[in-house]
Amino acid sequence: MFHPLRRVLVKRPDAAFAVEDSDRWHYVASPDLETAQQEHDSMVETLRQAGAEVLYHEELQPDRADAIYVFDPILLTDHGAVVLSMGKDLRRGEEEALARRLGVLGIPTLFSLEGEARAEGGDLLWLDETTLAAGIGFRTNQEGVRQLRAGLEPLGIEVLAFELPYFTGPEACLHLLSLISILDHDLAVVYPPLIPVPFWQELEARGFQLVVVPEEEFATMGTNVLALGPRTCLVLEGNPVTRRRLEESGCRVSSYRGNEISLKCEGGPTCLTRPLLRQA
Repeated sequence: MFHPLRRVLVKRPDAAFAVEDSDRWHYVASPDLETAQQEHDSMVETLRQAGAEVLYHEELQPDRADAIYVFDPILLTDHGAVVLSMGKDLRRGEEEALARRLGVLGIPTLFSLEGEARAEGGDLLWLDETTLAAGIGFRTNQEGVRQLRAGLEPLGIEVLAFELPYFTGPEACLHLLSLISILDHDLAVVYPPLIPVPFWQELEARGFQLVVVPEEEFATMGTNVLALGPRTCLVLEGNPVTRRRLEESGCRVSSYRGNEISLKCEGGPTCLTRPLLRQA
């Protein structure tokens, strides 16, 4: 989650993102497409300046506004991609489209979730190379975690499950990664009030230094931080306290403007990017 980002996949906002029925998608307001594209282009330029090769997922997906959040449909491992099954019904179908794009790039499908299993990438956090934390909530269920364990444990990967709180209910997007981002082997940014106690204890046992996001900046996705490398990160503009605390912890911090692509639509820099290759 924190090694230098070498290759990353993104999806530029298109007509599908500019929804008029914002309530249906649980958006604060309808995004302005031209401004959203400008914000996205600027963010992509920051990724390139950090040394990442940026690739695009260009398949048209009508009526899938959330498709720009390419982190969620797939879990990547060193062995290939796991095709997930989205817990938000409006997002079903994004998984296969993204798997097709990865196949073109030479990334094989390891396995796919089936039946009633549900899991989204935003609920899946690599604690280290062989330990995956999974948040169980409205987007990821017990059957999803069971199938992930069955597919990953033969590869030597342990899956630890933690139950997420109700918070504001099933329509809102509360992922495990809404509460934490890992920025180095011993550094994470967190929002403690919603973190499950067993997960907090796991972080402490692993020796993580925890940078706490204040309540007012949790609402503006202060915890949604993309590691560009160890203690080098990208944050959403407008979180000054979080940024200062990260810098005081030794981080080099870049920011992007995301009024349209993030604040209106519940998706920060981790959601907008699917890292394909990280190398120490």
